[in-house]
Amino acid sequence: MHPTDHSSAPYDRLYQDLARTLRRELAEGRYPVGSRLPAERELATQFGVSRPTVREAIIALEVQGLVEVRVGSGAYVLRLPGKADVPGFDISAIELTEARMLFEGEAAALAATQISDDEIAEIERLVHEIARENQDPKGSVQADHAFHLAIARATRNKAVLEAVERLWMLRSNSPEAALLHAKARTANIKPVVDEHTAVLEALRRRDPEAARTAMRAHLSAVLESLLFATEDKAAATRRRSASAKRERPSRATA
Repeated sequence: MHPTDHSSAPYDRLYQDLARTLRRELAEGRYPVGSRLPAERELATQFGVSRPTVREAIIALEVQGLVEVRVGSGAYVLRLPGKADVPGFDISAIELTEARMLFEGEAAALAATQISDDEIAEIERLVHEIARENQDPKGSVQADHAFHLAIARATRNKAVLEAVERLWMLRSNSPEAALLHAKARTANIKPVVDEHTAVLEALRRRDPEAARTAMRAHLSAVLESLLFATEDKAAATRRRSASAKRERPSRATA
């Protein structure tokens, strides 16, 4: 069955409907405090949704303080929702990355038609800085942030720059997005230099289509990495087994 909630808005994402359904089940006492929620695969089958949808829903419940996700074990009930609790949702990291694919892909294409040699040199410097930051155990993403803003700035369009800046702000300001990016950092997922280099080279050639494609490919990989960072133990084991014969680079968190 599909999760349903007559109070949900027509533009709600499916994970929000599922989170509301699970929250209602918690309130009804189906899962007592300390118990483990069904595995990701079971919930996906039960509600007829994808496993990424289940992950987003669980993260929403985690942000609300209702469950605790233990790496390699699953989601455990921390507390039951009370009457004073008002279910709410912010922007998830998945939504945010999808939006970035749209905006930053086009920003890269526009930048390719406007960018100066000095700006290309600065972006190249930032790619090297990303590689250096990857060696930092604390996992800084300052150079990665600067890389994306430098491209937005090269569009010569203040509205584009402001939009990209706002999307980056949401990484930290949205609890759901911040939590998933934190999980990615904990999983040692870092920016991939080759993906950033591909964007740089497309800009260097002043090729809008190549720049758009490279940026979208990069952010698509970011999306994959965010889902990978939240996989349950069984899924992660299967993925590692399937990729054992090929090298898997650490994916970008930004």
